[in-house]
Order: sequence, then structure tokens, then C-alpha cells
Amino acid sequence: MSQTIQFHLSLSYDEFSAVYKGHAQHVITHSIDGRRVRFPADILKPYLTHSGIQGTFTIHFNENNKFKFLEKVD
Repeated sequence: MSQTIQFHLSLSYDEFSAVYKGHAQHVITHSIDGRRVRFPADILKPYLTHSGIQGTFTIHFNENNKFKFLEKVD
């Protein structure tokens, strides 16, 4: 059975630029249900706009808890 984790994120363009500069490789946040979540920052690149990355996202994992895909919910 697959698993999902939902979280809100609000990063400015400048904050996310640390990924491109090689200063950051992971994002650490909290899920909506309170769990600490750490994942590779690269999976957020498709959602980067001039204002940064904002919204609610769901990470999907397979039955072995390996990353499958990320989707923006709102």
C-alpha cells in the first residue's frame, strides 16, 4: 500500500536559490498532521515561480517507502 504526506510550503525565490547554488540539498518541514518531513529539494524545482514556491503539496511513496511523485494540491 502506498503512503502520502501532505504539507504546506512557502519559500521565496531567494530562499530556494540556495538549492541552485549548492548550499542546500534538502527541505525540512512539518506535515499537516505534525510529522517532521525531510526530502530532496530537487523535487520542488517544477513548482518554482518568480515568487518562489507556495502551496500545499502531497508526496507519494510506494509500498517500500520510496519516493514516487510530488503533486501540488492548491
